[in-house]
Amino acid sequence: MEAPKRLPMARKGTGSKGQSIQLFANHFIVGVGKNDGYFYHYSVAMSYEDGQPVEAKGIGRKVLDEVRRTYVELRNISFAYDGEKSLFTVGSLPHQSLQYPVVLEDVSSRRVGRNGSPDQSLNGDAKRMRRQSRSKTINVDIKYAAKIPMQAIANALRGQDSENSQEALRVLDIILRQHAANQGCLLVRQSFFHDNPRNYTEIGGGVLGCRGFHSSFRATQGGLTLNIDVSTTMIVKPGPVVDFLLQNQTVQHPNLIDWTKAKRMLKNLRIKANGIEFKITGLSDNTCRNQKFLLRQKNGNGEVQERETTVFDYFTRHKMIGLNYSADMPCINVGKPKRPSYFPIELCELVSLQRYTKALTNLQRAQLVEKTRQKPQERRAALEDSLRSSRYGDEAMLRSSGITIQPNFTRIQGRILEPPKLIVGRGENIFPRNGRWNFNHKNLYAPVSIQRWAIVNFSSGCDTRLLIQLIKKCAADKGMDMNNLFERVIEEDSRFRRDPAHVRVEKMYAKLKATLTDKPQFLLCILPEKKNSDIYGPWKRRNLVEAGVVTQCIAPARKINDQYITNVLLKINAKFGGMNSYLSIERYSSIPHVSAVPTLILGMDVSHGSPGRSDVPSIAAVVSSRCWPQISRYRAAVRTQSSKVEMIQSLFKPVSDTKDEGIIREVLMDFITSGKGKPQQIIIFRDGVSESQFNQVLNIELNQIIEACKHLDEKWDPKFTLIIAQKNHHTRFFQANARENVPPGTVIDNTICHPKNNDFYLCAQAGMIGTTRPTHYHVLHDEIGFTADELQELVHSLSYTYQRSTTAVSLVAPICYADLAAAQMAQFMKFAEHSETSSSHGGLTSVGEPEVPQLPRLHKNVINSMFFC
Repeated sequence: MEAPKRLPMARKGTGSKGQSIQLFANHFIVGVGKNDGYFYHYSVAMSYEDGQPVEAKGIGRKVLDEVRRTYVELRNISFAYDGEKSLFTVGSLPHQSLQYPVVLEDVSSRRVGRNGSPDQSLNGDAKRMRRQSRSKTINVDIKYAAKIPMQAIANALRGQDSENSQEALRVLDIILRQHAANQGCLLVRQSFFHDNPRNYTEIGGGVLGCRGFHSSFRATQGGLTLNIDVSTTMIVKPGPVVDFLLQNQTVQHPNLIDWTKAKRMLKNLRIKANGIEFKITGLSDNTCRNQKFLLRQKNGNGEVQERETTVFDYFTRHKMIGLNYSADMPCINVGKPKRPSYFPIELCELVSLQRYTKALTNLQRAQLVEKTRQKPQERRAALEDSLRSSRYGDEAMLRSSGITIQPNFTRIQGRILEPPKLIVGRGENIFPRNGRWNFNHKNLYAPVSIQRWAIVNFSSGCDTRLLIQLIKKCAADKGMDMNNLFERVIEEDSRFRRDPAHVRVEKMYAKLKATLTDKPQFLLCILPEKKNSDIYGPWKRRNLVEAGVVTQCIAPARKINDQYITNVLLKINAKFGGMNSYLSIERYSSIPHVSAVPTLILGMDVSHGSPGRSDVPSIAAVVSSRCWPQISRYRAAVRTQSSKVEMIQSLFKPVSDTKDEGIIREVLMDFITSGKGKPQQIIIFRDGVSESQFNQVLNIELNQIIEACKHLDEKWDPKFTLIIAQKNHHTRFFQANARENVPPGTVIDNTICHPKNNDFYLCAQAGMIGTTRPTHYHVLHDEIGFTADELQELVHSLSYTYQRSTTAVSLVAPICYADLAAAQMAQFMKFAEHSETSSSHGGLTSVGEPEVPQLPRLHKNVINSMFFC
């Protein structure tokens, strides 16, 4: 008999610990004045005259707009269309099944002649015939699918999680999307972006940050709310194509443009040429001056004749359009593979509001953060303005649904939890203030002694003498022994600096072996660039996989100071098994439930490649606590899995009745061999999943973890607590009586939380810049039996155990470590350059699952270390 399906647990109560604080949330109360009506759901199917389905992306809204313009009976009917296969109305359409043929111009090939010739060479009847032949008739079938009672909204507010209640809220969100589409916005899920240059900010590389707003309905304890937040997406800078390419490739002159890269970048972008919009399908093989095509013209007898000409001659002599700089550049192709259609590149301008979906560089990311962050009061004002300008009161479907939206932020009561007391060297106590502390004149709790270590230098600009002095001084101040340094820095031979990264690493290692008599315990590596050095991955792999040597990479700025070196030493100490600070409750075994019974804490995350990279496997990382009753030491188990798959695939992998090669067996054996026996409690923190995936985590991942335990010992039955951590949400909090960010330790578990499920928001960190983003924790399952206060304080305390820093972090440390481990192991993998074919369709894979390359196994000397720290 199949085990009953697990559901997210209900809230048992709310917390009471902490100092009360009055807050506002960016949720606006929604009135629901109608419970007796229905949303009517219709399925939408579009096909061409030959019966082939319409699959062109983004065409659906244009087709339905044409249906509404063409057919009188639909002109006064308000509907919300999801852009794909569902349409919703309030009240029914005239018939349960409707068919509307509409004629839609094939915009991407309008006015385009054969073999690359623009269609304006034709005149009169021939021209009209050609344009008519390219107009496409599309049959739109609209069929009744279901009726959704508006009463389902009220049911959702009572916590009744039925299919109808979820669908009713989805309809309301689709109404918001339709409302934004009617205003000409770019839609990115529930975020909407107007074409207004005031919303644009340059971030370099021909990319703009476009500010818009997120808007979605939420069922909360306080009723239905509209959650509005500032949102930013990246768009391609509109304007001349050549200007974009110069900025995108960071070159000064068109002669320096890499046209292979340009072809990949431009594909599927939309341009305007000769006042008409086209989609780019590629670039010409030859330059504008040399690209030939057959020009069709009528002679004096009215007969159509063909003659060969070049794109350059056609535009300059036939169309009398002067070309200033594009004669020796490829042309933009807007045609089809067997029917190319060319425009000189200088006549083409990129249209606005086109999403840029490539991965951002570190510099672009930094610019985006710098230019889009807003202080709390600025964000509040922007949100109030967004609600006013959205004019939801004028939306006919919301009005006919009885939906009204209050203009004021929701007032809520939060609590500020006391920060946990920390213990450092010599038993000294630290009381963090404003989420921060420091090690000035203090020893680390458990400093390490490193007997043999050396410095390797790939950089030509680092003052290594000063670096060594500061490291020795700061290490001694913190109680670490790092005096036994190899006497001279091992410098890279300048002749090798242009070699590939892996070659440079091998040559450095050869020099290292020739220079050192004994194998070092530790290597400090000075990288040539601060961010994304291509040395980093090969160097880490060489040390952690092959040599089994702990290593720390640095790329110091010109001025090295004590604070920088202290931060580096914190990482080194943790990697060597030392401990920088402990929680007082950890030291004195006073953590409720955790200290009394052997408990394993897991942090789980899956890291995915850049958008559109279907050839890059995803990487799953699980970190596990060590040395119970401690909760500050961790190790990591990392595996590759199928690209873009969020559920972890390798938790349980039995290969025989006794052998299991899964991640959970690996972490369990580590816990058991530490002499603590099998854990009787397992607390799981899971990052990176959306609410729609909660049931999968509960019923697939948790099941696999339980099976792994049973496979090890069938009679063993540990208790589980499963908590999801979400940062990718749009709830923000503002102090009611102050302009600053909410204080660190602010927790909210009422009013705007789920009406039934066990969730809370926590701002553990100090928001120094911008507006603090809280972490949304969802307690899906709890067999251990934590009270609300106990669990909130455990989560808060785990935000203070991150050994890399002297600040509270926004997520519990186990999740931060899982993210670090996945990111570092990803650097080991070498993937082929992204192919042109996969770039255009957001990562469609070929038939059959490609084999996932496996990560190399870490050396036995480092596999149980905090190598990721």
